[in-house]
Amino acid sequence: MAKKKDDKDPAAGDKADKKGKKGKKGKKGKDEGAQGASIANHPRARASIRRTKGWAGLAGFAIAAAMSIQASVPMFQVGLRALGAGVVGYMLAWWFSVMIWRQLILAEQKAAYEVIERRRSEEADAPTPEKPRARAQPAA
Repeated sequence: MAKKKDDKDPAAGDKADKKGKKGKKGKKGKDEGAQGASIANHPRARASIRRTKGWAGLAGFAIAAAMSIQASVPMFQVGLRALGAGVVGYMLAWWFSVMIWRQLILAEQKAAYEVIERRRSEEADAPTPEKPRARAQPAA
C-alpha cells in the first residue's frame, strides 16, 4: 500500500521532535550564562591571552628543537621534544595569563567602584540650588 504525501510516519515525527529538543537544549546565548565580569568577556584579556599562548608555544617549540639539535638527537625525537615543549609552553602561558588577568580585572573593578563612590559623595556634598516655589492659583 502506497503512502500518501499527507500521511506521516509517527516514528519519524517523534524522532524529529527529539532532534529539535536536543538541538535547543543546552544552547545559551554568549552572555546569557555569564554573571558579572569574566575573563572570557573582557576584550583586552581575551586578545592578550590568545597572543601570549601563541608566542609561548612557538618559543617552547623553537627552544626545545634548538637544544635537541645541538645535543645530536635524531630528528624524529627532535620533533617529539619540540612538540611536547610547545604544548607545555602553551599551557603554562595560558595558566599564567589567566592568573594575571584575573587580578587586573579585579583591580579595574575596584578602581571603577572608587570612582563611582567619589562621584556620589561629591554629588551629596554639593549644594543644591533651591527651586522657586510655584504660587498657588486662587480658585475662580
